Amino acid sequence: MKKLDKAFELFDAYNRRDPNKINWDGNEYPAEYFYALQLYNWVKKLVPGASVALLTASRCQHIGRWKIPRNKYPLGKAGYLRWRSDLAKFHAATAEELLNGIGYDQTEINEVRHILLKQDLKNDEDVQVMENALCLVFLEFQFEEFIAKHDEEKLIRIVQKSWKKMSEPGRSAALTLNFTPNAKALLNRAVGG
Repeated sequence: MKKLDKAFELFDAYNRRDPNKINWDGNEYPAEYFYALQLYNWVKKLVPGASVALLTASRCQHIGRWKIPRNKYPLGKAGYLRWRSDLAKFHAATAEELLNGIGYDQTEINEVRHILLKQDLKNDEDVQVMENALCLVFLEFQFEEFIAKHDEEKLIRIVQKSWKKMSEPGRSAALTLNFTPNAKALLNRAVGG
């Protein structure tokens, strides 16, 4: 078995332990396992010949995310940013530990960590593809849920921030998604479509 397949096996087993569930197309999935598969699928769609580091990172970007819940941090932007920073470090450390155990060398691990920590976004192609894929997973699988929970002004800000982080291939892919009329109208208002 290739190292990449072993890595996927470990990541998927880890994320299947997520107690949070998502229902999609009549099936129930552990949430982070489902999102990891969708992120991987988007990376492959965006870059069919993606690097091993990018493919590896796509399956562990949010590994074990349920272990550090948002509600353990203060409300507001500072609390949110600290939570996101702590999560990124946790994901990178967890991935490194698992990859060490299956023969990835430190150079390979550092490439994965670089992507997971979103270092040099906008200048590093793999990091930008990951950001595009993350935003696409949000828009395709989580946006409708956000619409039900947040007011329009906040939703528009969220979409605008996501749009700003994406490059043209990600934005183009986003415009092909099937949105409900309400979601499509919000997206259009946010991005001036």
